[in-house]
Amino acid sequence: MHTATMPYPIDHVLNAFAAGDVPTLLAHIDDGVDFRIDHYRDTADVSWQQAKDKAGLLAVLQRLAAEVFPRGTQIVQTESQALGDDWVLTRFHQRFFYAVQQREVESVTWIVSHSVQGRLDYFRETVTTIAPTGA
Repeated sequence: MHTATMPYPIDHVLNAFAAGDVPTLLAHIDDGVDFRIDHYRDTADVSWQQAKDKAGLLAVLQRLAAEVFPRGTQIVQTESQALGDDWVLTRFHQRFFYAVQQREVESVTWIVSHSVQGRLDYFRETVTTIAPTGA
């Protein structure tokens, strides 16, 4: 089940990501995006999960698709809250086959994003949990 608050640019990006719709995802990204994914208390090498522009982000997305999300992802729930001045805080709950662990998992992440003219120019995701689903 997916419930979202009003559609902020981050919501469009997450929906496109879950749908595997890279052109739509990239349409909501600024050319000079500052992108990074961090993991809380995880030893996985995520040094490659960062980009400073749209071309770099595309390379990260391709690697994520191959190494982390080979079967895509399913949104369980998103909740976004405006922080003011085009900043948004999003709680992103997803379910996917995690290639790193070779099993189905659920994950909750927090994303701080900023947009300019409807396109994300800043994205910081902190993965807080990756738990097996039992499936």
